[in-house]
Amino acid sequence: MAAVLSARALNRATLARQLLLDRADVPVLDAVAHLGGLQAQEPQEPYLGLWSRLRAFEPALLADLLTGRSVVRTHLMRRTVHLVTAADALAWRSRHDAMLRQRVIAVYRSELDGTDLGELAAAGRALMADGEPRTMPDVARALAGRWPGPGTRALGEILVAALVPTVQVPPRGLWRTKGGARNVPLAHWLGREADPLPSDGSDPVGQALLRRYLAAYGPAASADLRAWCGLAGLPAAVSAIREELVSFRDERGRELLDLPDAPRPDPDTPAPVRFLPAFDNAILGYHDRGRIIDDHHRGLSVAGERVVLVNGRVAATWRTESSTVTITPLTRLSASDRTAVAEEGRQMALFLSDKESDGVRVGASAE
Repeated sequence: MAAVLSARALNRATLARQLLLDRADVPVLDAVAHLGGLQAQEPQEPYLGLWSRLRAFEPALLADLLTGRSVVRTHLMRRTVHLVTAADALAWRSRHDAMLRQRVIAVYRSELDGTDLGELAAAGRALMADGEPRTMPDVARALAGRWPGPGTRALGEILVAALVPTVQVPPRGLWRTKGGARNVPLAHWLGREADPLPSDGSDPVGQALLRRYLAAYGPAASADLRAWCGLAGLPAAVSAIREELVSFRDERGRELLDLPDAPRPDPDTPAPVRFLPAFDNAILGYHDRGRIIDDHHRGLSVAGERVVLVNGRVAATWRTESSTVTITPLTRLSASDRTAVAEEGRQMALFLSDKESDGVRVGASAE
């Protein structure tokens, strides 16, 4: 019988893999790669996520990686904008093509019905081949004369988020810099096309994604893997490398897979207070999010709320108001927890203000 891992054991494993148990002393590029990218539809949030994970994180380091094209912003996992390494974008994009297309079509089915997507993709590639940054509406309007049926939103989404692999170019995503989402082809920005899928029907990318996922999120179930990336066809990848893996059970009896030598800390390991950005994958990267957030707070994870982890679990939300970090507890906090939350909030305020303000306000504990 496989060993049973308690919810607390899974929590501590998640914190360790997500670099939230101890801040890591690794280069920013390595951290982005280890995490399999960071959710980034809100452009500033990856900076907050990396600050909570890395020692002495400097925003300029990530900004330089973006302008230097070592990391990119692109539609990938779950059809959401992710910040990933250039290497991962090139290696993974083709494996995500079908999912991206299906998810856009699911939203705009009636508008896109009857559209020859192959012809539309070719026209989109030809339009964007000059490398001129364009917004989604720009792309849609340029082709609307030939495809008048779909609305601007549907045409722009299917082209930029699915049919033509693209990246959002700086200044979008730079620290404290506002810039609209302007897109250029991935191949133009990085100098080559994304890696093609193998012709023999094998799934090396699926297998690589499983290994990478377990390194940053395991132990986890197959359903968790799919919830993270949104891809179909992964059971074959799981079967292909199952002999490399170890298995456990959670308290509900689900099978959990893991890498043999990945960290699984003692469940009693102390967990420091951590501030997470909106839509952080430490929460969204699972089908069963109970290891880190209570079911009755689950909606916060998809509502764009920034959250605070206390003893490894979501215990408060936070926001900034006039250079002050304001924390709203979701549960009763002990005096020592309130002190620790306030101190971490103070450090976050200093980070956000370039050390000009350490203002923090902790609201009354929820009953």
